[in-house]
Amino acid sequence: MGTLAAMAQPARQRIAFDEYVRMEAMSPIRHEWLDGAVWAMAGGTPDHAAIVVNVTTLLSNQLRGKPCRVFGSDLRIRVRATGLGTYPDGSVISGKVQFDPHDASKTTAVNPRVIVEVLSSSTEKYDRGEKLDHYKKIPSLEEIVVVSCVTRRIEVWRREKRGWRCHTSESGVAELQSLKCELSVAEVYRDPLAD
Repeated sequence: MGTLAAMAQPARQRIAFDEYVRMEAMSPIRHEWLDGAVWAMAGGTPDHAAIVVNVTTLLSNQLRGKPCRVFGSDLRIRVRATGLGTYPDGSVISGKVQFDPHDASKTTAVNPRVIVEVLSSSTEKYDRGEKLDHYKKIPSLEEIVVVSCVTRRIEVWRREKRGWRCHTSESGVAELQSLKCELSVAEVYRDPLAD
Protein backbone atom coordinates (compact mmCIF):
# COMPACT_ATOMS: atom_id res chain seq x y z
CA MET A 1 0.00 0.00 0.00
CA GLY A 2 1.35 3.50 -0.87
CA THR A 3 1.97 6.34 1.52
CA LEU A 4 -0.76 8.85 2.31
CA ALA A 5 1.04 11.50 0.27
CA ALA A 6 1.20 9.22 -2.75
CA MET A 7 -2.45 8.27 -2.37
CA ALA A 8 -3.49 11.93 -2.16
CA GLN A 9 -1.90 12.74 -5.53
CA PRO A 10 -4.32 12.34 -8.45
CA ALA A 11 -3.05 10.14 -11.25
CA ARG A 12 -2.01 12.15 -14.28
CA GLN A 13 -3.73 10.56 -17.19
CA ARG A 14 -2.60 11.17 -20.73
CA ILE A 15 -5.10 11.16 -23.57
CA ALA A 16 -4.70 10.74 -27.31
CA PHE A 17 -5.36 13.71 -29.57
CA ASP A 18 -8.49 12.20 -31.11
CA GLU A 19 -9.93 11.63 -27.62
CA TYR A 20 -9.10 15.24 -26.71
CA VAL A 21 -10.99 16.42 -29.82
CA ARG A 22 -14.06 14.42 -28.77
CA MET A 23 -13.89 15.83 -25.23
CA GLU A 24 -13.48 19.39 -26.54
CA ALA A 25 -16.67 19.06 -28.60
CA MET A 26 -18.62 18.58 -25.35
CA SER A 27 -16.70 21.01 -23.13
CA PRO A 28 -18.00 24.50 -22.30
CA ILE A 29 -14.40 25.74 -21.96
CA ARG A 30 -11.44 25.41 -24.31
CA HIS A 31 -8.30 23.45 -23.57
CA GLU A 32 -4.86 23.13 -25.09
CA TRP A 33 -3.30 19.72 -25.77
CA LEU A 34 0.35 18.66 -25.92
CA ASP A 35 1.87 15.19 -25.59
CA GLY A 36 -1.31 13.82 -24.07
CA ALA A 37 -1.61 16.53 -21.41
CA VAL A 38 -4.66 18.80 -21.43
CA TRP A 39 -5.05 22.14 -19.65
CA ALA A 40 -7.71 24.85 -19.59
CA MET A 41 -7.02 28.10 -21.41
CA ALA A 42 -7.28 31.34 -19.47
CA GLY A 43 -10.19 33.70 -20.07
CA GLY A 44 -9.60 37.22 -21.33
CA THR A 45 -10.48 40.71 -20.14
CA PRO A 46 -12.93 43.05 -21.91
CA ASP A 47 -9.96 45.01 -23.35
CA HIS A 48 -8.45 41.73 -24.64
CA ALA A 49 -11.74 40.76 -26.29
CA ALA A 50 -12.17 44.22 -27.88
CA ILE A 51 -8.64 44.20 -29.31
CA VAL A 52 -9.14 40.72 -30.77
CA VAL A 53 -12.33 41.89 -32.54
CA ASN A 54 -10.59 45.04 -33.82
CA VAL A 55 -7.68 43.05 -35.30
CA THR A 56 -9.82 40.34 -36.90
CA THR A 57 -12.27 42.93 -38.29
CA LEU A 58 -9.45 44.99 -39.82
CA LEU A 59 -8.01 41.87 -41.46
CA SER A 60 -11.38 40.59 -42.63
CA ASN A 61 -12.25 43.94 -44.25
CA GLN A 62 -8.93 44.08 -46.12
CA LEU A 63 -9.13 40.46 -47.28
CA ARG A 64 -12.67 40.65 -48.64
CA GLY A 65 -12.73 39.20 -52.14
CA LYS A 66 -9.30 37.56 -51.74
CA PRO A 67 -8.63 33.83 -51.37
CA CYS A 68 -7.88 34.18 -47.65
CA ARG A 69 -10.25 33.69 -44.73
CA VAL A 70 -10.02 35.15 -41.22
CA PHE A 71 -10.97 32.88 -38.31
CA GLY A 72 -11.67 33.75 -34.68
CA SER A 73 -10.57 31.94 -31.56
CA ASP A 74 -13.01 29.06 -32.07
CA LEU A 75 -10.79 27.47 -34.73
CA ARG A 76 -8.31 25.03 -33.24
CA ILE A 77 -4.84 25.01 -34.81
CA ARG A 78 -2.48 22.04 -34.56
CA VAL A 79 1.29 22.31 -34.86
CA ARG A 80 2.16 19.00 -36.53
CA ALA A 81 5.87 19.21 -35.69
CA THR A 82 5.28 19.44 -31.93
CA GLY A 83 1.70 18.19 -31.60
CA LEU A 84 0.36 21.30 -29.85
CA GLY A 85 -3.37 21.79 -30.27
CA THR A 86 -4.48 25.32 -29.35
CA TYR A 87 -6.85 28.16 -30.11
CA PRO A 88 -5.07 31.36 -31.18
CA ASP A 89 -7.05 34.60 -30.85
CA GLY A 90 -7.20 34.78 -34.63
CA SER A 91 -5.81 33.11 -37.71
CA VAL A 92 -5.81 33.55 -41.46
CA ILE A 93 -5.82 30.64 -43.88
CA SER A 94 -5.18 31.15 -47.59
CA GLY A 95 -6.86 28.75 -49.97
CA LYS A 96 -8.43 25.54 -48.73
CA VAL A 97 -8.37 24.66 -45.03
CA GLN A 98 -6.27 21.57 -44.39
CA PHE A 99 -7.46 19.49 -41.44
CA ASP A 100 -5.46 17.40 -39.03
CA PRO A 101 -5.78 13.73 -40.07
CA HIS A 102 -6.17 12.75 -36.39
CA ASP A 103 -9.36 14.82 -36.12
CA ALA A 104 -12.23 12.95 -37.76
CA SER A 105 -14.60 15.85 -37.01
CA LYS A 106 -12.51 18.20 -39.18
CA THR A 107 -12.34 20.97 -36.58
CA THR A 108 -8.54 21.29 -36.36
CA ALA A 109 -6.67 23.22 -39.06
CA VAL A 110 -2.97 22.75 -39.75
CA ASN A 111 -2.23 25.39 -42.41
CA PRO A 112 -2.54 28.94 -41.04
CA ARG A 113 -0.69 31.64 -42.95
CA VAL A 114 -0.99 34.18 -40.13
CA ILE A 115 -1.70 33.72 -36.42
CA VAL A 116 -2.85 36.49 -34.05
CA GLU A 117 -2.23 36.37 -30.30
CA VAL A 118 -3.39 39.19 -28.03
CA LEU A 119 -1.38 38.99 -24.83
CA SER A 120 -2.98 38.56 -21.41
CA SER A 121 -0.99 39.25 -18.26
CA SER A 122 -1.57 35.66 -17.12
CA THR A 123 -0.31 34.08 -20.38
CA GLU A 124 2.19 36.63 -21.75
CA LYS A 125 5.30 34.65 -20.77
CA TYR A 126 3.94 31.46 -22.37
CA ASP A 127 2.63 33.27 -25.48
CA ARG A 128 5.95 35.06 -26.07
CA GLY A 129 8.07 32.02 -25.29
CA GLU A 130 7.07 28.39 -25.63
CA LYS A 131 3.89 28.96 -27.64
CA LEU A 132 5.66 31.28 -30.11
CA ASP A 133 8.34 28.60 -30.56
CA HIS A 134 5.64 26.03 -31.37
CA TYR A 135 3.99 28.34 -33.92
CA LYS A 136 7.28 28.98 -35.72
CA LYS A 137 7.39 25.28 -36.63
CA ILE A 138 4.23 25.47 -38.79
CA PRO A 139 5.46 25.25 -42.42
CA SER A 140 2.61 27.35 -43.88
CA LEU A 141 2.94 30.12 -41.30
CA GLU A 142 4.50 33.33 -42.60
CA GLU A 143 3.66 35.85 -39.85
CA ILE A 144 2.64 35.87 -36.20
CA VAL A 145 0.95 39.01 -34.86
CA VAL A 146 1.49 39.58 -31.13
CA VAL A 147 -0.56 42.43 -29.66
CA SER A 148 -0.09 43.88 -26.17
CA CYS A 149 -3.08 44.68 -23.96
CA VAL A 150 -0.98 46.87 -21.66
CA THR A 151 0.74 49.25 -24.09
CA ARG A 152 0.12 50.25 -27.70
CA ARG A 153 2.50 47.77 -29.26
CA ILE A 154 2.06 45.37 -32.15
CA GLU A 155 4.80 42.89 -33.01
CA VAL A 156 4.80 41.10 -36.32
CA TRP A 157 7.07 38.07 -36.31
CA ARG A 158 7.91 37.40 -39.94
CA ARG A 159 9.55 34.33 -41.49
CA GLU A 160 12.50 35.61 -43.51
CA LYS A 161 15.33 33.91 -45.39
CA ARG A 162 17.52 33.78 -42.29
CA GLY A 163 14.78 32.82 -39.86
CA TRP A 164 12.14 34.67 -37.88
CA ARG A 165 12.47 38.42 -37.29
CA CYS A 166 10.31 40.72 -35.16
CA HIS A 167 9.01 44.03 -36.54
CA THR A 168 7.50 46.32 -33.87
CA SER A 169 4.97 49.14 -34.31
CA GLU A 170 3.91 51.49 -31.52
CA SER A 171 2.31 54.05 -33.85
CA GLY A 172 1.39 54.23 -37.51
CA VAL A 173 0.77 50.80 -39.01
CA ALA A 174 2.00 47.25 -38.61
CA GLU A 175 2.53 45.63 -42.00
CA LEU A 176 1.53 42.05 -42.75
CA GLN A 177 3.52 41.47 -45.91
CA SER A 178 2.21 37.94 -46.45
CA LEU A 179 -1.36 39.25 -46.77
CA LYS A 180 -0.59 42.72 -48.18
CA CYS A 181 -2.53 44.15 -45.21
CA GLU A 182 -1.89 46.81 -42.60
CA LEU A 183 -3.01 47.04 -38.99
CA SER A 184 -3.41 50.64 -37.89
CA VAL A 185 -2.20 50.89 -34.30
CA ALA A 186 -4.85 53.57 -33.63
CA GLU A 187 -7.62 51.29 -34.98
CA VAL A 188 -6.41 48.22 -33.10
CA TYR A 189 -6.52 50.19 -29.83
CA ARG A 190 -9.62 52.31 -30.59
CA ASP A 191 -12.44 52.71 -28.07
CA PRO A 192 -10.50 51.84 -24.90
CA LEU A 193 -12.69 50.92 -21.97
CA ALA A 194 -13.14 53.60 -19.31
CA ASP A 195 -11.33 53.04 -16.01
